[in-house]
Amino acid sequence: MQMVVDSLRQKGKIYKKMQEVSPKELGIRNKIKMYKATDINGYFWAIFAVSQKSRLLMKDVHKFEEIYTKLTLYCGHNFKHKILFIDAPLCSKAKAAFKTQGWKIQ
Repeated sequence: MQMVVDSLRQKGKIYKKMQEVSPKELGIRNKIKMYKATDINGYFWAIFAVSQKSRLLMKDVHKFEEIYTKLTLYCGHNFKHKILFIDAPLCSKAKAAFKTQGWKIQ
């Protein structure tokens, strides 16, 4: 969590409240860190942190969208911003799909 907070703070994003949501609460078996955060202006942010060695492909885009919809249902509201932190390389088609669906990739 500290890595996520530090990297967002360098970009000028400061949050009033940041809470981790475990994948078990959503019924997901993936190794992913999810956070819901509220910034100073009161906007909600969905932050996903993924650490894997293999490349992210188009099928992963659909997987993250499903996880995002489960998170919105679990929290009871939509998020203004969606951020994805990844260590793995990203397919060019997947990157374009993430951008068109409103994801910010870090």
